[in-house]
Order: sequence, then structure tokens, then C-alpha cells
Amino acid sequence: MPLCLGGYINTETQRNTSTVNDHPWILGISASHNGSACLLKGDEIVVAIQEERLSRIKRHRIYGAGPSRAVAYCLNYAGIEPDDLSLIVLCIQGRATDKIHDISLDPFLKVLTHQIPTITIPHHYGHAVSVFATSGFAESAVLIVDGAGSPVADFTPDELKILNGNSSDSWETISLYHASGTTIVPLEKHAVERGAWLMMYDGEMPSFGSLGGMFSAAAQQIFGEVSEAGKVMGLAPYGHAEFPTSDFFDIASGRFHFKDTVPLRFRHHERWPNRATEYEALAGSVQSALEDALLYLVQHLRELYPSENLCYAGGVALNSVANERIIRESGFKNVYIMAAAEDSGTAIGAAYHGRWALTQHNSRRQIIHDAPGRTYSPADITNALNGEVDVTVVNSTNVISDAVELLCDGKIIGWFDGGSELGPRALGQRSIICDARQPDAKDILNRRVKMREAFRPFAPAVLLEEASHWFNFGDTPPDSPFMLRVVDVKAEKRDTVPAIVHVDGTGRLQTLTRENNGRFYQLVKQFHEKTGVPILLNTSFNRMGQPIIETPADAIQCLLSTGLDCCVFEDRIVFKK
Repeated sequence: MPLCLGGYINTETQRNTSTVNDHPWILGISASHNGSACLLKGDEIVVAIQEERLSRIKRHRIYGAGPSRAVAYCLNYAGIEPDDLSLIVLCIQGRATDKIHDISLDPFLKVLTHQIPTITIPHHYGHAVSVFATSGFAESAVLIVDGAGSPVADFTPDELKILNGNSSDSWETISLYHASGTTIVPLEKHAVERGAWLMMYDGEMPSFGSLGGMFSAAAQQIFGEVSEAGKVMGLAPYGHAEFPTSDFFDIASGRFHFKDTVPLRFRHHERWPNRATEYEALAGSVQSALEDALLYLVQHLRELYPSENLCYAGGVALNSVANERIIRESGFKNVYIMAAAEDSGTAIGAAYHGRWALTQHNSRRQIIHDAPGRTYSPADITNALNGEVDVTVVNSTNVISDAVELLCDGKIIGWFDGGSELGPRALGQRSIICDARQPDAKDILNRRVKMREAFRPFAPAVLLEEASHWFNFGDTPPDSPFMLRVVDVKAEKRDTVPAIVHVDGTGRLQTLTRENNGRFYQLVKQFHEKTGVPILLNTSFNRMGQPIIETPADAIQCLLSTGLDCCVFEDRIVFKK
């Protein structure tokens, strides 16, 4: 099969693409443990969604050969059929040769029947395209770090040339690229032999072979679940780095050599909240080790490609504490971390790779607001409310003002507005919000609404123009549109907004602008005018263990099954009876 910009085009389904117009429909699919789909019309994201939002199964995997709710959702919203597509691009986390990823077998898309061209691209390359294509940069260094992506057998020829190690059965774990125009050039790749990024033992701490695996091993030992890396980051400030970085890995000749020193210390089956002090130390240690690793990588990348710009993605890029150190200490002038930095974002990369393949043009369309889900009409909301006997609907002539009054009255509100976010952060479309001035708000939310561990922190959503008065950004720009930075709350402000201050005095903040955040900005703005505080507590609209809500019906179910007081839908406020 001919090589096409890092992927292989399936000639069995190839049509003559020379007749494709300037605004082709391109479908990108992330076939991964966090599956998603993204639909482009020309260079514009029309809609994108994670599979889990629709199936209600956390981290729902998509396979190339199987039907996907996310794919159907995207095409249905756009009002098109599979045969309207100019190209489908599949980004696979796993082996591209596995029959379960043969897209010609998908019974919905029917690519052979409709003669739809298809391309398959490797995982880290998909991450790299996703973050560069949405950065707005003309050129950039690119760093991708996760647990494991694609095997060596699926690498592009250029990637094979710069593999740091030569095992024929290795899987990518770290990739360094530089990007310009529609070209992504690999500089260095790290891989783990036999794909052994995480080696599970019977109830004991796993061994690991990647940075993502290192954090997952700690999550498994502490919480009994490899996917709870975010909990480890939240727990880390409660402990100290008792284990040095050298107990986790060494770097020799530019390669990471991971160790079993720490896993061998945890040969027992006890989970949190047992052994709390011990686990706080483990969390603090693994966080410190990860930061050391990432600072080494970004500094090494600058040596290989001394750009002013850095694009960073992969599951590890959700570690906001480490991100802050990269932003402040890497030496890059501009750092862009996309909202869907984990595997849901590779659907965007797949779609833009297809755009580049058809047009050889990168329009540098920057994502400044993460809300690619479909919108729901007033009729959709009414249909969801019909038949619900346990709610009371109040129509509002000024819903922003009414919501501010409810917040000041101590109410916890579900906020449903516009299209849903792609990725794990709620950014004002599917959010739970409350007054950050309430000293007990964190405990109430964790216990009554989210139903999760008491140590878990909550995020501040703050007006960008006021952010530097409340948070310490140092010499860096005071913006964090995707809630991917952790900065110090100014000491003199902490007692004013105790609900969003973590144990170490920090907050994982989201900054809001009128242009990007619409009604959510207006809500915080009016709250500021009434209270003098330009901050609301913002957390994802879900309960622990469940995906963030997608539909109005999901929102109502969450309202009725948790301690939420009400939910706002456009000009309606829905209360429990």
C-alpha cells in the first residue's frame, strides 16, 4: 500500500480524490481504550464525541471493525450518510493488523460498498497531528507521552529510523517530533519491549515500562484501578517524595531504564484508605519522578529542535501539576496542551491528517473553546422533561441572574449549555458549579454529589481579566482555557475561596473570556459583580465512576440520583420535588 503522510491508504476502497471539493467531509476515528469520533467539513470541526458519553460506559473502547455510537452520532448530527464522506482515517492504539480493526468490516460505514477511501495511522502520530493541527502554530516541537501506543510494526518508515532501541516487538511510549505545515517529522522515539508498559501481579503493585505505566502502577496499588492516575495526582500533595526518582528509573545513553525498586516495596493487597500515610508518600514520590522525567524530555527536545513553540499531548499530558513545571521551566516560549490530550483527541488528529492528505494544506485553525459536541434544542430538553414527575420546571426571564442568586444561596447547580466538551475536563458546558466561598462546599460535593474520596480537589473557573489578582502565574501568561495548569492561589485570597484551594495552596484553574465562554463567562461575571469574587467552583457533571453527562436526559438522571439542588437548561431551571 502506498505511504500517505504517515499512514497507509487502503487502495481497495480508494476513489479518485482529485474530484474532492475544497470542503470535504472527513471522519476521524480514535480506535482506542478511550474511543471517539470527529467529523470535519473542510478544516472545521463540525462535531466530535467520546464513545463513553453515549454508551455511559467509562472509557469505552472503539474497534475499527465494529459499529460505533460516536460515529453514528457525528454523521446523524451533520445530516449526512457514510457515502457522503470523502475519506475516513483510523488512528489505532494497538495493532493495526488485528482483524478487530479492519474498518472494511464495519456494518454501518460499509466502506467497500460506498467506495470510501480509508487511511490508518499509528497512535503517537495521531496525537502529534491532533495537537499541532489545533495549536495555531506555523511550526513547533511536539512531545507525546503515554502508557503505550502502536507497535514498531505499525511505525512509519521515518519513525523506524529514529527508534531509541531496536526491538522488533517494541511499542511506542514517548515520541519527539517537529512539525511544520502538513509535515510531522519524528526526531526520537522511545519504546517498551513486548508492549510491557504495565505488568500486573496478583493484587500487588505492577511493574512498569513507561512513564504512563509508572503512574498507572501507583494508581493500581493505591486505588485498585490502573486508570485512576488523576486520583494519584490529587493525593500527591498530601505526601512527600519518600522514594527518589532513581528508585523508579535511570536515564542512560538517552534511554529510560525502569526499575522494580518501588513495586517490590508494595507486596500486599491493601488499598486506600488503608495505609494512608504510606500511600500519600507513594503518590508524592511518583509525581516527583514524573516531573523529573518530563523536564528532561522537554529540555532534550529543545536541544534537538530549538523552537519557541511546544505542542504536548498523550495521556500523561493531563497531569496539570507537571504541565505547570513544563510551562515555567522548559524554556519554550509558547506551550500548547490540547483539551483532549488523551486518546479521545486522536480522532481530531486522524481527521486533520485526512484533511492534509487531500489538500496538502494546514489552515492553522486553533481550538480556543472546547465544545465540539452537538447542541440540543429547546424541544430536545422538553422531550427529556416530559413524563418526569419528580421535577419542577421553572421558566426564567433572566436565567443568569437567577442562577447567581441560587449560587449565593448555597445551591449546587448542574449547568447544561451548548455542545459537550471532548476529553475529561468539564469546561462550562457540562459542569457542576457552586460558590467557592463556602468552606464546606468541597466536603459536601465529594460526599453528597460526586460520591468520591474526601481528598479530591475541585477546580476554580475564573475570569481571565481577574485571574492574576487571585493566582500566581509567575512570569507566564495568565491563561488556562482547558483547566490543564495548577498554580498557587495567592495567600491573601485563600480564605475567601476555600472550596477551590487544594491542600498545598494551589488550584487547577480554568480561565474564561467573553469571546470563548459565552454564557458561562456571563454567569461568573455577574457573580463577580454581586459578590466581588470572580470565581466559581467548577467540576464535571457526573458522579464518580460514570462518564460526564451528554444529553438532557443524562442531566436529569444525575440531578435525581445525587445531591444536586437543580439543573439549568438555557432559560429553564429544573428542581427536584
